[in-house]
Amino acid sequence: MKFGLIGYPLGHSFSKAYFKEKFEKLGLEDFEYDNFPLSDLGDVIPLLHKDVIGFNVTLPYKEAIITYLNEIDREAFEIGAVNTLVRTGTNSWKGYNTDASAFRETLVEWIGNHPIPSNALVLGLGGASRAVFHALNDLGIKPSIVSRSENGDYTYSQLTPEIIAAHLLIINTTPLGMEPDIMTSPAIPYEQITSQHWLYDLVYNPSNTLFLTRGKQSGARTKNGLDMLHLQAEHAWSIWKLYGKF
Repeated sequence: MKFGLIGYPLGHSFSKAYFKEKFEKLGLEDFEYDNFPLSDLGDVIPLLHKDVIGFNVTLPYKEAIITYLNEIDREAFEIGAVNTLVRTGTNSWKGYNTDASAFRETLVEWIGNHPIPSNALVLGLGGASRAVFHALNDLGIKPSIVSRSENGDYTYSQLTPEIIAAHLLIINTTPLGMEPDIMTSPAIPYEQITSQHWLYDLVYNPSNTLFLTRGKQSGARTKNGLDMLHLQAEHAWSIWKLYGKF
């Protein structure tokens, strides 16, 4: 059985190695997972006609891929972004979002017995941002979007000391800091970060991004996106097993 990852570029991704190791551990010799880097999402159409059971979807196509699907799960529809595709018929595909549940579960585990912050800043406007926004609302945390444009609640230049102090949870959903551009980071006022802050970076390669490093220097608690990556992959695997009947 065949599976794969759709996105562009894909040099940063651990998904292929993750599923390759999983198949080996489970003794699934006839299972394979490949990367499909698509510079143009229109090139996905031939892939949807291949003998593939499911796909993961990553940057920058989590929103645009929806137009190519026959069905979409209710939560994914509410989020407006999809990161998991499963074949439901000969040429029929359904989209799911496993990012939201994976983020929600890993965030709750990370915070543990500490008080959950009331407000959060979500850096970025893409598909991952939508999933995080949805998950935060589920947890009763009020999210505010920060972006370079005027489409969010704040631009980076509008982040005052008062805003930073009122938002103790800050989540980076942008690719800033990801390999190979490891010396980039979201333009938040790091000098205003304190030991009361929690910084969660969805980037997992490298494990310590500049965003997290600068947060640690200010005493903040920090977490990268590797646990979320693994959990969303396991949720996707459960969906594929359900439809693939294996």
